Amino acid sequence: MMTYEQQYDVIVVGSGHAGCEAALAAARMGCPTLLLTINLDAIALMSCNPSIGGLAKGHLVKEIDALGGEMARNIDATGIQFRILNTRKGPAVRASRAQADKQLYRLRMKKILEQQDNLHLKQGEVTALYLEGSELRGVDTRSGIRFLGKTIILTTGTFMRGLIHIGLNHYPGGRAGDLPSIGLSDQLRAIGFEVGRLKTGTPARLDGRTIDFSRLEAQHGDNPPMPFSFSTERITMPQVPCHIAYTNPRTHDIIRSGLDRSPLYSGIIEGVGPRYCPSIEDKVVRFPDKERHQTFIEPEGLETVEVYPSGMSTSLPIDIQIAFYRSIEALERVEIMRPAYAIEYDYVDPIQLHASLETKNIRNLYHAGQINGTSGYEEAAGQGLMAGINAALRVKGHDPLVLGRSEAYLGVMIDDLVTLGAKEPYRMFTSRAEYRLLLREDNADLRLRDKGYALGLVHEENYRAFVRKRDMIFAEQARINTTRLSMDSEQLETLCRFGVSDIQKGTTLEHLLRRPEITYAELSALDVVSRETPPTVREQVEIQAKYHGYIERQQEQVDRARKLENTALPDNLDYYSITGLTGEVREKLTRFRPDTLGQASRIQGITPAAISVLAIALKANAWKVLAK
Repeated sequence: MMTYEQQYDVIVVGSGHAGCEAALAAARMGCPTLLLTINLDAIALMSCNPSIGGLAKGHLVKEIDALGGEMARNIDATGIQFRILNTRKGPAVRASRAQADKQLYRLRMKKILEQQDNLHLKQGEVTALYLEGSELRGVDTRSGIRFLGKTIILTTGTFMRGLIHIGLNHYPGGRAGDLPSIGLSDQLRAIGFEVGRLKTGTPARLDGRTIDFSRLEAQHGDNPPMPFSFSTERITMPQVPCHIAYTNPRTHDIIRSGLDRSPLYSGIIEGVGPRYCPSIEDKVVRFPDKERHQTFIEPEGLETVEVYPSGMSTSLPIDIQIAFYRSIEALERVEIMRPAYAIEYDYVDPIQLHASLETKNIRNLYHAGQINGTSGYEEAAGQGLMAGINAALRVKGHDPLVLGRSEAYLGVMIDDLVTLGAKEPYRMFTSRAEYRLLLREDNADLRLRDKGYALGLVHEENYRAFVRKRDMIFAEQARINTTRLSMDSEQLETLCRFGVSDIQKGTTLEHLLRRPEITYAELSALDVVSRETPPTVREQVEIQAKYHGYIERQQEQVDRARKLENTALPDNLDYYSITGLTGEVREKLTRFRPDTLGQASRIQGITPAAISVLAIALKANAWKVLAK
């Protein structure tokens, strides 16, 4: 085994969405970083849907951007349709989504990586970690090169012992067209990691020339398109529509006829699939009374005829695939360019991680992305960013950055993973965030921009623009809190036109803005200064005014929970020696090894009484005596 001449601060294994963010973060923080990948031409490849964002996922992308990550800027530069979802609902659950030009997205991210200082890209398959005793020193590759590094981040995606299924045929692969990674997960299991098996899938890619789009309902994006990144001024890419199609009873009959050759239903697939993104055969079996299922026919790019039928992933045999796709209206003559398939892969249960994403078994080893049991580009990118940050902080001798559940969706996701583990693919939802009114897309920069700047990930120019925006928000809030209505004849006439008749003289603009029928558009008719307020400032001030009471109550909940969240539990605490804990509680605490009382409180089966016992033991400093 040849040892490469240069030693790196951070080695990132894998160049999917997690690996890209991890490598960029570490390099931008000044650490010499190596990105190793099986295929340099597949960097940031969108293996499944050609889109970024969606419900709760859009929140993650905005937070990645606020901290200085790249995903939002990449989709802004390559997106071909942008939409804000849930616009009729409250601001906490509104979400951004964008279709990407799949190849442009990949190529731009590769260019960003290649041009990044401190970052080296090399093609090679990592087959093992290089350990000297229990100390992690680097990685070994199949080509016989050993690379030395102070910290290692594994972002292996679906590649560890990847197995592709199309009907009863199956073959090794990290995804269609790529080789799997063999050996690494076996070593992780031998070291003592709990390694499991998961499954995901993707629809076929269809030839758009063989679809009659005139018979389908077009779905256009927003006009004007709203960017993801807080630093993007406007979208310049051409925008195109998606189209809506539906399955029918004949489609479902064809799917049922092939279930005997489905690896999902014949027992061939062992891995657990995603509950919230089931295959089309799973939908047909689980919902037999549903006569149709919706699919969005999404373009894969401006310069390709390939389209992606979302929600139509399957592992059925190719003859069944052809028949059921052609049973859909407007797709009667459709040609499949790439067949749908399912893929099984190894993952490492994330309960074996600290909240920093460092493994508990091996110091300086970090896991991010699908290796932790998550699904989705956005979940992977968020973990990659945090792992890259924390690996760099470790090298620099600083404490890790751990975001709390009240600070970010990133904090919610990582806390869920390291506290509860993953027995099925994990997907982010707004319902997972108990403080979601505080964790909106629109205020991600207000929550996290300072942290990104302090880490060195946010450019000075972007940070100055953010500070100006924040100062304007504070100034506008102060202004409307002190500006009062004179109730002269002009204001009375305007209020009457808006159907507001119970306003008294001296009412502040802030109090008026709290009313559901009044927005900044109405306020502008009453107040000259409001007309000049920038849209981004208006949005924040209006949300703060309308949801003032709810936001205050949620902040009070955060304040009450903060002490619990910040109380650390020693690594060597002997739970079996603490009187007052049940056997079940002791067993779970010993297995999960939570980092804080807050984490312990969210482990299933850990009662409030058990948390009280732990708190008393810690307060009395008893753990020093009880620890082994």
